[in-house]
Amino acid sequence: MKNSTSSFLLFLILLSARFGVQAQEYVSPLQAVETGKSPGVQIKLICKTSEIKTYVLIFSPGDEVKSGLTEFAKKYKIKNAHFSAVGDAASAKVGYFDYGKKMFRVITIHEPSEVTSMTGNITVFKGDPVAHAHVSVATEDGSVKGGHLLEMIVGPTLEVFVTVYPTPLFKKIDSKYGAAVIDVSLER
Repeated sequence: MKNSTSSFLLFLILLSARFGVQAQEYVSPLQAVETGKSPGVQIKLICKTSEIKTYVLIFSPGDEVKSGLTEFAKKYKIKNAHFSAVGDAASAKVGYFDYGKKMFRVITIHEPSEVTSMTGNITVFKGDPVAHAHVSVATEDGSVKGGHLLEMIVGPTLEVFVTVYPTPLFKKIDSKYGAAVIDVSLER
């Protein structure tokens, strides 16, 4: 019996090595975003009325989107904005929130895809601006995957339109889920 169990375990190890089967990856909803990974992004103010501003961010091939959005928000001291985008991704990682683990289960998209929709906001958490986005991408066969944006490497381009508002919005930790959520009662 012991010999057959060892043989079976060896078989599983070899099978997982052959087909790239890995343990499921999880990340914290509070994971910090690494900046400096979006050197090609171009920013232009395209509209200003009263206190509301609209920018366009054009990402270049190889730029990482969350890094670029975070750098933009820090540079322009953004405390409340919403954005939408379309374009292309060379690869992406999205998350599906696992309520039991209070973590995002990582879904990796290895193939180039069309960004059919990306929407999100920028708010303030612990004194720093943070970008929160959800994305849907379509692969070559037209199948769509999506979820909470964890990481996305741009293909040919990504066009992001950001509208900035003057009233700050702040996030706090929701103890039930362990995630940062907007708290409209907070004022600074």
